[in-house]
Amino acid sequence: MQPAAMTPLSKEMQDCVQACMACHTACEETMSSCLQRGGQDQMQIMRALMDCAETTRMCADMMMRRSPMSAEMCAMCARACDMCAEACMSMPDDPQMMRCAEACRRCAESCRTMTGATM
Repeated sequence: MQPAAMTPLSKEMQDCVQACMACHTACEETMSSCLQRGGQDQMQIMRALMDCAETTRMCADMMMRRSPMSAEMCAMCARACDMCAEACMSMPDDPQMMRCAEACRRCAESCRTMTGATM
């Protein structure tokens, strides 16, 4: 017996899940890069990367299981992504940081779409 009719995720939700997972991957890769450098500035960026990586993963998971709290999680995820993008932008000469910032911006925009916000 199959579970109650699981309706497919909407196109917007599928896009948001993909953006969250791409952002999660970018943050994880960027953390590895930061760890190799060390330093106090890197630690502040690391915190933003860790928060963003965990939030995006959780947000994607909640959407995929159709949690009733996913819209609230998307709002928090957008904030974490915005903060991470800003932290990464503090190193504009680092291509990995710029890739991560772009992934964070895309994810934040997609998450805001999911919440209906117009920030």
